[in-house]
Amino acid sequence: MRPISLFSMQTVAQLANDIEDELDHRQFRANLYANFTDGAFSENDLVGQKLKLGDKAVIAILERDPRCKMITLDPETGEEKPEILRHITRTQGRYAGLYAAILVEGTVKPGDAITLLS
Repeated sequence: MRPISLFSMQTVAQLANDIEDELDHRQFRANLYANFTDGAFSENDLVGQKLKLGDKAVIAILERDPRCKMITLDPETGEEKPEILRHITRTQGRYAGLYAAILVEGTVKPGDAITLLS
């Protein structure tokens, strides 16, 4: 199956704080946005794990997402903020977010629980 991307809202907030500018989460062009309780970039610890999303869907976290220039573009205006990619490159080795594979298909709705599977 094709990979999907996952990005945490805590990471969006931390990046906005770090570069001292507003960010639209859509700049990271993820398929799924999640709220994790462990803070920014905590999703990095999920590589190699499986997550259940909602009642049925299961994904396997494959790898961290290498970022490109696209994240510097505001999705509404096209305005470029190159400091985002520079900061991620400097602090995270150019990675932010995750790639995952769908193992079990299912509908995922806003607010659905995300469960780490053992």
